[in-house]
Amino acid sequence: MWNRKSRASSRRARPRLADSLARELRAIVGADALLTDPADCLPYGYDNSRRQATPEAVVFVTDAASVQAVVALCNREHIPIAARGRGTGTTGATVPEPNGIVLAFERMNQILRIDPANRLALVEPGVVNEDLQRAVAEHGFFWPPDPTSAAVCTLGGNLAYNAAGPRAVKYGTPRENTLGLSAVTGAGEAIRTGVLTTKGVVGYDLTRLIIGSEGTLALITSATLKLTPLAESKRTLRATYGNIHSATAAVAAIMAQSITPCALEFMDAAAIDMVRRFSDLAVPAETGALLMIEVDGPASSIADAAQAVSAAARNEGLLDLAMASERDEIARLWHTRKALSPALRHVAPKKINEDVVVPVSRIGEFIDGLERLSREQAIRIVNFGHAGNGNIHVNLLVDPNDHNEMQRAEHCLSAVFDLVIALDGTLSGEHGVGLEKRDFVQREIDPAALHLMQDIKRQFDPNGILNPGKGLPLI
Repeated sequence: MWNRKSRASSRRARPRLADSLARELRAIVGADALLTDPADCLPYGYDNSRRQATPEAVVFVTDAASVQAVVALCNREHIPIAARGRGTGTTGATVPEPNGIVLAFERMNQILRIDPANRLALVEPGVVNEDLQRAVAEHGFFWPPDPTSAAVCTLGGNLAYNAAGPRAVKYGTPRENTLGLSAVTGAGEAIRTGVLTTKGVVGYDLTRLIIGSEGTLALITSATLKLTPLAESKRTLRATYGNIHSATAAVAAIMAQSITPCALEFMDAAAIDMVRRFSDLAVPAETGALLMIEVDGPASSIADAAQAVSAAARNEGLLDLAMASERDEIARLWHTRKALSPALRHVAPKKINEDVVVPVSRIGEFIDGLERLSREQAIRIVNFGHAGNGNIHVNLLVDPNDHNEMQRAEHCLSAVFDLVIALDGTLSGEHGVGLEKRDFVQREIDPAALHLMQDIKRQFDPNGILNPGKGLPLI
């Protein structure tokens, strides 16, 4: 799977960007917003999947009119377009076609309006998630999606992948927290989707369709986001268990009672062992699984909420349950959790990072299956993630220079996906499909539904210029 090429890549490459096309692009965005030298374009040809392709050009856009003009030009000339924020995705969805261009949104980064009275914000796609959080916090609000890369990832990327993070267990994903979009289709048509209200059923829900479509249907030029008031108080708990089954039984019990935590994170034994190398978790040596639990709400009832969740977390396998009381202690816990994914790159030359989802009640069964596959294929697997909604990040640690290990990893990954489907799960919770999972999609989606999706793609993008070969299998 690591040598796949997309359908567009396999076609005969276009000649270098023609002078006439370069002149047209410069006329749209300005000379200082167009890169054509391969050395300049190279840094815009990758994402966090470590895939790489050098585009013909990189075009920096700053407004919706320039996006529409560039897309119309590329549609006329049949030039593939890959939209890019900051390149933090892990599935190759922003890796361009070698004969295409990158449309870079990093300069389209304005918070256009914050409307506390209506609990919404109007933003451009290049705004960094953390910058938005700081701005709306001044008004007493937050936007719930908080991916691990929130300090650097853009809102456009969050929407393209439907990337959510820990708070999704209580507050939902970008789909539940976006009221409407402005976007440009592959035909170069500007469209407006959604509403400015929290209710609305006129027409089809194109907002939710475009969110998560990885730039294959339309390019977002602005988004109206639904804001949530900041909670008055929070409590953070850490629970350790002797084995994975006790931990997952606790997760099911927590999610079955009336207080929904705002975060419910999970680490398996392999992840805990790895964390011990760079951080003192101070957990019992026999710990087989760890839960990080956060509850929020009114200050007057937060103690009762924490007590209810604590009671649900207690079972025979519990080793220790503690509440983090100091701000520094809480920050250290979350830093450790969010440092897990990047830290894995220091443990092995390459990590194959999958964000699958299984029903909460079957997490234990899933981890057992992963441990079996790890032994059978001699591949080290480290697991952590968002236990409250069954979104587990499965990390296969490998050496890309070891041909035999890479072959075993390929078989192991295929078996992981089979296990997910057998447990009534889904192949991606928030990282998307891109190139990395494209050829596995048929295991989850039936042929009739896939044909409908291909038809929808053609309606939005008749010449197939928007991120060709990504997301859907080539049928």
